[in-house]
Amino acid sequence: MSAKGSEFTHLDETGAARMVDVSAKDVSARTATATGFVRLSPECVALLRAGDVPKGDAISVARIAGIMGAKRVPDLVPLCHPIALHGVKVDLDVQDDGVAITAVTRTADRTGVEMEALTSVTVAALALIDMIKAVDPAAVITDVRVEEKTGGKTGGWRR
Repeated sequence: MSAKGSEFTHLDETGAARMVDVSAKDVSARTATATGFVRLSPECVALLRAGDVPKGDAISVARIAGIMGAKRVPDLVPLCHPIALHGVKVDLDVQDDGVAITAVTRTADRTGVEMEALTSVTVAALALIDMIKAVDPAAVITDVRVEEKTGGKTGGWRR
């Protein structure tokens, strides 16, 4: 099927990319939860648990990076709407095989916050890797995904 006449909302009638006009949509409270995981060596996990990572407090740096990442989504993802974020919470849980990351984003706006939650998790994971890469150059980011969303015309969704 050609782009012309398609039902894709991010394409105009000529098939060119466009930002969807959401001005007619109702403002509603919306949330999104995303998760991801950074697989680490046992040695790196031990350093995180002891607070002995050579570059400093890797968990705190990753948490702040995740919050900052959520606020920068329209600068990073083409066609994403800038929305007013009313809350971003980033949790990092050191586990035996790495660090589980969860981000919850909240807004009252005309479009959802799933991309903000996903970006938050990803940027937190990247910051964590930057903090530990000298100790564990084989660290891997895995399983970044949306777990749940609420609000908007389609309502709630849970994985």
